[in-house]
Amino acid sequence: MKFTLSWLKDHLDTTASVEEIAEALTDLGLEVEEITNPAERLKDFTIGRVTHAEPHPDADRLRVCTVATGAGETQIVCGAPNAREGITVVVAKPGTYVPGIDTTIQVGKIRGIESHGMMCSEREMELSEEHNGIIELPSGEVGQSFADWLAENEPAKVDPVIEIAITPNRPDALGVRGVARDLAARGLGTLKPRETVPVPGEFPCPVSVSIDEDTLDGCPVFAGRLIRGVKNGPSPQWLQDQLKAIGLRPISALVDVTNFFTFDRNRPLHVFDADKVGAALRVHRAQGGETLLALDEKEYTMPAGAMVISDDKGIESIAGIMGGEESGCSDATVNVFVESAFWDHIQIALTGRALKINSDARYRFERGIDPAFTIEGLELATQMILDLCGGEPSEIVVAGAIPDVSRAYRLEPARVQSLVGMDIPESEQRQTLTRLGFRLEGNMAHVPSWRPDVQGEADLVEEVARIASLTGLKGKPLPRLTDGVSKPVMTPMQRRLQIGRRTVAALGYNECVTYSFIDQASAVLFGGGDDASMLENPISSDMSHLRPALLPGLLQAAARNQARGYMDLALFEVGPAFHGGEPEQQHALITGLLIGRTGPKDVHGASRPVDVFDAKADAEAVLAAIGAPAKVQILRGAREWWHPGRHGKICLGPKKVLGIFGELHPRVLEAMDVKGPAVAFTIWPAEVPLPRKAGATRPALELRDLQAVERDFAFVVDAEVEALTLVNAATGADKALIEDVRVFDEFQGGNLGEGKKSLAITVRLQPTDKTLTEKEIEAVAARIVEKVTKATGASLRG
Repeated sequence: MKFTLSWLKDHLDTTASVEEIAEALTDLGLEVEEITNPAERLKDFTIGRVTHAEPHPDADRLRVCTVATGAGETQIVCGAPNAREGITVVVAKPGTYVPGIDTTIQVGKIRGIESHGMMCSEREMELSEEHNGIIELPSGEVGQSFADWLAENEPAKVDPVIEIAITPNRPDALGVRGVARDLAARGLGTLKPRETVPVPGEFPCPVSVSIDEDTLDGCPVFAGRLIRGVKNGPSPQWLQDQLKAIGLRPISALVDVTNFFTFDRNRPLHVFDADKVGAALRVHRAQGGETLLALDEKEYTMPAGAMVISDDKGIESIAGIMGGEESGCSDATVNVFVESAFWDHIQIALTGRALKINSDARYRFERGIDPAFTIEGLELATQMILDLCGGEPSEIVVAGAIPDVSRAYRLEPARVQSLVGMDIPESEQRQTLTRLGFRLEGNMAHVPSWRPDVQGEADLVEEVARIASLTGLKGKPLPRLTDGVSKPVMTPMQRRLQIGRRTVAALGYNECVTYSFIDQASAVLFGGGDDASMLENPISSDMSHLRPALLPGLLQAAARNQARGYMDLALFEVGPAFHGGEPEQQHALITGLLIGRTGPKDVHGASRPVDVFDAKADAEAVLAAIGAPAKVQILRGAREWWHPGRHGKICLGPKKVLGIFGELHPRVLEAMDVKGPAVAFTIWPAEVPLPRKAGATRPALELRDLQAVERDFAFVVDAEVEALTLVNAATGADKALIEDVRVFDEFQGGNLGEGKKSLAITVRLQPTDKTLTEKEIEAVAARIVEKVTKATGASLRG
């Protein structure tokens, strides 16, 4: 965002210097990136007067001039055609750097005649492209600083330009008035009042406007008016100077007016040549594939859903981003339609990115502008067009309505101390917010429409602290509680629960926090409900017992959600369960519950009911995250609320249970009024062994440099034999060599006979000290067959 000092002073009555303004802007959060001060570049140039001029004896085009300067008369050889006696000139003395020619002036000889300086042209001083002769000043005293003379007579040429970086949350600072408002609130001046006087319409607008129903979310309001009989042409010099100073090329008065308000008030506008558009302008969404030759002389193909402005001939403008070349204004424009609208910032950003257009309008609309200034900006632009181009304005036509963004938050003066650490009197806080445009009613601060970033009470505190200056903060060291290095605050079990909570949440589950008290009927379903866990004075009959597990609370939450139409659920809870009524009779659990389908139904059939393997995968992920050993056993024999044939206990041994996963018993689901399928997992974090080393250093990486061997086995077993029993038996054949056992095929029928099935497994052997020989592999294979045969009564399939 660029602006000149004089432009800023149009809105701010201040005597502050450029340096003071720059320091205040950076402190306010509007970081100054660059200051271009032409006066600094011209400070060494002074005014002189040519008292005598004669031709150079050895060059027809050169003249030897005697020039009166502040240090006395000096001789300068000059080749300008207008160098003559009696003119007032700009002199660069020896040692002066001339930016236009990138040269420092020295005393030298030109064709044998000494020259002690240089008389400069405008291009040599980077004031303009004029270089046909040296500068002739209409006034000025000999020895006077040329920069001072420009400040008095042509201030636009030495007007400092300030460039600031705008964070995305401060769209109000994309207008010069917004910057002035911040500086006035800081105390660097007074914000000048600006009243908008409505321009009365002299005739009904012949151009109608409308917004399609499906586009109102992207364009709540669209306004415009026709001005007939304008005379377009170059804009006045003051306007051209302001636009040039910030890097914009003046085009014509009509276009320059819209550019002026884009930077002056953060109010992008657009002007159509009314004779080139139809009688009805319509805001709608593009179907996709339409093309438009834009004002940057490039053709763009509209993506589907992009907001555009069309007439009966087709698209005339890409809404909020760039107008079309065909309906643009030129010197021949006589009737002009001025448009002012409010566009949704997200939809403007999506269209701009899709088309790869970077315009000043898009930059502002996608960050957010003041919706309440839509009509007011149109009135101001109308008045300036009438002042510069003449014409007769029509009545304003409006489609839609200005969105209501009003909101208010409570101002708590004490929160400044608690949130920021600064002691600011309440009166100063209220004055600060008032100067920033907030309206205070009691302790309620009504947010101005141009501040979309203020969304809560903490933002009010931030505004107060920002204006007061965070440089007022004084650092205070925290008191040291203990000498030396502090011990960890969290215990290993607390860290485990924290990691478990984050892991389950990362798997896509929603966390629940349920009561530790449940009704007796639910507690009985999960092994509780006895007198030891009964409360003496329950707050209600539904909270009469301590919960024996986390599943009852999760199932009750699931039932409430299903009753309201949410059938696919992923819930989890981390907290204590109780196996008695004494303080030490509790244990921490991590429990997850999956109900319904894995995702919404789709044409590809990717959605399916959740199953036991979903719960198994999630349980294993949580155990891995909290540091459980990689090698575990999966056993049967869980409690009665688990499905007897569709569950598994994750164990380090028959008595060391780390967790349970599986499908919940239909009887439990029916009692809890939950519609299945429902699978769950429960993990006991305290059962996971603590690491032998408590340090943060990672163990050394172990890489096996010996070739692993895989062998396949197909066993014929009775149909009721579980694959898990067979896998566990094979794994126990040689725990040192066998790295992995997995089932890859199951077959029933054929010549196996009635009541038989074939299970095929792959056993991976990973040697650690030497490559296995065929004899050793055969020995391990024989032990596998022996173990499986003994455990399951299986036989190798021939």
